[in-house]
Amino acid sequence: MKLTVKAAAAALLAASLVVSYAQTGGSTPPAKKHAAAKKPAAPAGPTVQEQIDQMKQQFQGEIDGLKADLAAKDAQLQQAQQAAADAQAAAQKAQAAADAQQQAFTENSAAVSTLQSTVSDLKTNQLSLTTTVSDETTSIKKAINNPDVLHFKGITLSPTGSFLAAETVNRTGATGGDINTAFTGVPLQYSDAYQLSEFQGSGRQSRLALKAVGKLPSFTITGYYEMDWLSSGTTSNNNQSNSYTLRQRQLWADAKTNSGWDFSGGQGWSLAAETTKGLTRGTEILPSTIDAQYEAGFVWTRQYSFRVSKDIGKAAFIGASVESAEMLNPSGQGLPTNELFGSTGTGGGLYDNQANYSFNYTPDFVVKMAFEPGWGHWEVFGIDRNFRDRIYPTTGSPYNSTATGAGIGGGFRAPLVGANKVVIGLKGLWGQGVGRYGSSTIADVTLRPNATISPIHGFSALSTIEMNPTPNFNLYFNYGGDYLDRDYVLSGSTQIGYGTRSASMTGCLTETMNGTAAAGGAASITPAGCTGSNKDVQEFTAGYWWNIHNSPKGRLRQGIQYSLMRRDLWSGAGSTVAPTGGTANPTGGAHGDDNMIFTSFRYYLP
Repeated sequence: MKLTVKAAAAALLAASLVVSYAQTGGSTPPAKKHAAAKKPAAPAGPTVQEQIDQMKQQFQGEIDGLKADLAAKDAQLQQAQQAAADAQAAAQKAQAAADAQQQAFTENSAAVSTLQSTVSDLKTNQLSLTTTVSDETTSIKKAINNPDVLHFKGITLSPTGSFLAAETVNRTGATGGDINTAFTGVPLQYSDAYQLSEFQGSGRQSRLALKAVGKLPSFTITGYYEMDWLSSGTTSNNNQSNSYTLRQRQLWADAKTNSGWDFSGGQGWSLAAETTKGLTRGTEILPSTIDAQYEAGFVWTRQYSFRVSKDIGKAAFIGASVESAEMLNPSGQGLPTNELFGSTGTGGGLYDNQANYSFNYTPDFVVKMAFEPGWGHWEVFGIDRNFRDRIYPTTGSPYNSTATGAGIGGGFRAPLVGANKVVIGLKGLWGQGVGRYGSSTIADVTLRPNATISPIHGFSALSTIEMNPTPNFNLYFNYGGDYLDRDYVLSGSTQIGYGTRSASMTGCLTETMNGTAAAGGAASITPAGCTGSNKDVQEFTAGYWWNIHNSPKGRLRQGIQYSLMRRDLWSGAGSTVAPTGGTANPTGGAHGDDNMIFTSFRYYLP
């Protein structure tokens, strides 16, 4: 601004000087001639120098004025710039204050939101805490007044599974048994026992159970005890289940790691028995029968075992078991007697005085795999058995002889309608020397003429349909059987072994006077002169269970079971004329059937 004003003033001054110089430096025009007399001369004006000086003074004044104006304007400009700077500083300060206020507002809004959320959370937590306290109070009251388990030094104790039973059985053919049926004891048609029915009432199937569970960081330990009164002090044995008085049904310990390894030992169900959850002890599933011998064709034993199993993910399981062995007495016709396979029990050894204890060569070995692919539970298993006897030949030195029995089995159980509305199942075992594992316990082995052991081929199978229209009502149908092949050889012209065709069957169709029975002794289940071997035992069962009452105070349960059982012998030699009204069997075979009705009324501990 100053430079511009100064340049303008300099330009104006230069222009004035040029004009003055032009006026003084030019020639003077000639004076005009006048006719009239000269006028008096005008007074002389200022000189050029004076004009220049005057102009200089004028311009200097203007320049000074301009300078003063410029100075004033500079001062004003500085003032304006200072005011602008002050205004900018004030604006920045105001912006900073506004930003601070916005930040404070944002922070206040966040604080308010957080406070509202905190208040809301406090309300929710208060409600949840109130609910939790209420639930905990209810749980504590329930644990005190109605405990599901008892707590003792860090473990839980539960008597679940215990019940008291009042049960009856009515059989059209007498067996001389209690609530459990001896399947090979079904009387043949023309035996004296077949002509008599029997009614028995019993509370001996009542059961006491106690389960202890202790949970540790890396594994869970479990102990289980179960007993009932279905035993006899003079006839207890170890053929299929331990039946010693006071009868221990199960008595085992188990340790399962969090990684799926399971170690278990004691008396319990064989690994060959069907389970419902992997291979875990205590999840075995039994036929829903009142009959304590369960069902023909059911594969099981209940004995000592030590097993190891592993969960492979959640759908596959594998395990192996070493189990107590017992060879059923050799069975058949014409068997040699120059051998020793066992003896009667001795009192000092705590076995009962019964001739059914074998000197076992090895334990039984069972391996098993189970699968739960999403529909049902599937199993496949194998059994290895080893038999031995000592033979005393007519000539030469005594020696030991061994034989191997083995079987393979499998089965499944799966829902057919809904989750459990209708459930179907099928289980079977086929092999040689595995008769002990069938519920009928027909036979394991026979003998050759030289007294060596020959395991008998056979199979057991059981099919099941269960219906559960309501949670408190169960309807079941079972059909199963245990079967054995013939197993005999010729020794000269004599048949020796199991199911010989030369077995005398001439008395099978005639009821003969049994002197012992006539004198008030035990009735026979087989007619005299009827020596054939058992071919099979078959059973059809239908029944129901109804929970009359089921609450934390316990469960009242009522059930009725009907069973039709048939026992067949292998045909042999000869036939006879049946009594009046009867029918002769030209093949010499024989059979017996029994219609049985069971009732049960039980109270289960909750």
